[in-house]
Amino acid sequence: MPSPFPGMNPYLEHPSLWAGIHHRLIRAIANHLAPKLRPKYIVAIEERVYEVNGDTALLVGVPDVSVQSSLSLARPTESNLAVVSPTMPMDVLLPMPEILTEAYLEIRAVETEEVVTIIEVLSPKNKQVGIGRLQYETKRLKILGSATHLVEIDLLRQGNSMPMVGDFLPSHYRIVVSHSETRPRAALYGFNLQDRIPEFPVPLRANEPEPTIDLKRLLDDIYDQGSYDLRIDYSRSPIPALSEPDMAWVNEMLQQQGLR
Repeated sequence: MPSPFPGMNPYLEHPSLWAGIHHRLIRAIANHLAPKLRPKYIVAIEERVYEVNGDTALLVGVPDVSVQSSLSLARPTESNLAVVSPTMPMDVLLPMPEILTEAYLEIRAVETEEVVTIIEVLSPKNKQVGIGRLQYETKRLKILGSATHLVEIDLLRQGNSMPMVGDFLPSHYRIVVSHSETRPRAALYGFNLQDRIPEFPVPLRANEPEPTIDLKRLLDDIYDQGSYDLRIDYSRSPIPALSEPDMAWVNEMLQQQGLR
């Protein structure tokens, strides 16, 4: 069953689904490009691993009531103020380390093993304040200061977009294609929920033909192969939430296809 949307399916952004989508999309892009790049290039799936604290982390050993006081919340009344004995222990939550693994693609020249292009598909951790974003931004700056091309795919509405400067309109989703020889200028493909996902080129060495990626077709294949039509409840609103106009459009699209 095909995805019911002409472009990005907002239901695929759900936190419980995105890790699988990310994994499948990285592999789908690699499989799509590999035959087009032979025999000069190979496409390698690489990973970076880092440790972060859980998103629900609290101050170590500090009870909830103390945390609330430090945030200057309304003063509790006698009726709802917990009376805690100084000699009795309380249950608290401690920040637990979380090991994250993120996959990305490297296009390498066969003869020299030079990394010619890096393709990134952003994850939620890349777009949230914290070690995940810091590590990604550090790597991004290193790439942008090198002779390696960068393709950056952002299919997540939630979080903070990657920094860039220019006279462009905000959009739900972004694809950035950065040729090393034209930096700091890069090509931004911005598109919204209602738009078809634009095809974009993958930079290689100078004067070589650049293969294109039809991300919509790859996502439709993933939607079908992963049986996401059976995993998504279209009677509910997508997460992250949409604006009222966007939600009205989603309702119309789903009603036209008998999913609402």
